[in-house]
Amino acid sequence: MSDKPNLTHIDASGEAHMVDVGDKAETTRIATAEGFVRMLPETLALIREGNAKKGDVIGTARLAGIMAAKKTSDLIPLCHPLMLTKVSVEIEEDAALPGLRVTATAKLSGKTGVEMEALTAVSVACLTIYDMAKAADKGMEIGGIQLLTKSGGKSGDWRRDA
Repeated sequence: MSDKPNLTHIDASGEAHMVDVGDKAETTRIATAEGFVRMLPETLALIREGNAKKGDVIGTARLAGIMAAKKTSDLIPLCHPLMLTKVSVEIEEDAALPGLRVTATAKLSGKTGVEMEALTAVSVACLTIYDMAKAADKGMEIGGIQLLTKSGGKSGDWRRDA
């Protein structure tokens, strides 16, 4: 037995393929991811006060993240199209960055996990924040995109260590 991790999307000959989840049990699956957009304090104030030229940055980014989660299988090769039952995107000011912290949760009852949907939601929400505020601050930094938790499925629950 090898100590190497098993890559489920690569077959014995090294070719990529979509995993057959047909025989897997349906379970409730939830995943939460996070990321951030670091920016100048003046840019954060502009967003907070609703004065960005393109409009409501936080509301638009939240909607973009939700829409992105629903389109994950169109964006990431080998992802299954999923019937998501819930996607939430929370965007909060973080003065320590300074900037905005984005957290997304995806949920379904199904045969495959929703980690990629949560990560995609965060990524696109962060990109939308950048797009809407870039006229004021092209030096913004997107980072820290990571899975925080996942539950359900054969592998069970997982939580990122603090």
